[in-house]
Amino acid sequence: MIVELRRYTLREGRRDELIDLFDREFVETQEELGMAVLGQFRDLDRPDHFVWLRGFTDMQSRRTGLAAFYSGPVWTKHGPAANATMLDSDDVLLLRESVAVPVFDRGTANPESVLHATVWYWAGPFPDPTVSPKDTLAVLRTEYAANNFPRLPVREGEHALVWLTRSPLQADVPAEVVKTENLRLRPTRRSTLH
Repeated sequence: MIVELRRYTLREGRRDELIDLFDREFVETQEELGMAVLGQFRDLDRPDHFVWLRGFTDMQSRRTGLAAFYSGPVWTKHGPAANATMLDSDDVLLLRESVAVPVFDRGTANPESVLHATVWYWAGPFPDPTVSPKDTLAVLRTEYAANNFPRLPVREGEHALVWLTRSPLQADVPAEVVKTENLRLRPTRRSTLH
């Protein structure tokens, strides 16, 4: 599966407004068009950041689904309100699953649970990891296909490996890693990843 890791910087104090709108209007309406809303999160260390994961069967279905959604009635009606909460929505990694993102029942997230996303960056393409720590939920790596929906930019020229875990990643950082990012994520009430 192709997965977007989307990190939005929001206007001060407007994160809950976006989450309420997103969870109410943008989950089922994207899924009806063949996309998977895999998880929505509050970044616990950045109070004005919203993080979410969106999945696609392949790059063709990504283009088709995004075109249908962003030219459709739901985005036409609610997109301006969503955009009004945002300062930046272009911090996006285009990834491919190495270990699939699990899907749990929507609406059953523990409001106090925390997931961890660890992003390793290399100077060149990342090899698939051969071993995953026991609490690993998913592993994603850069998808190198060209962005086929340029209206939504993605970061290019980067080589990333993303670990999603239930606790801080317990793994030796390879010497080739040039940068590490750590995110502590609290699922929204409607996130399927929790």
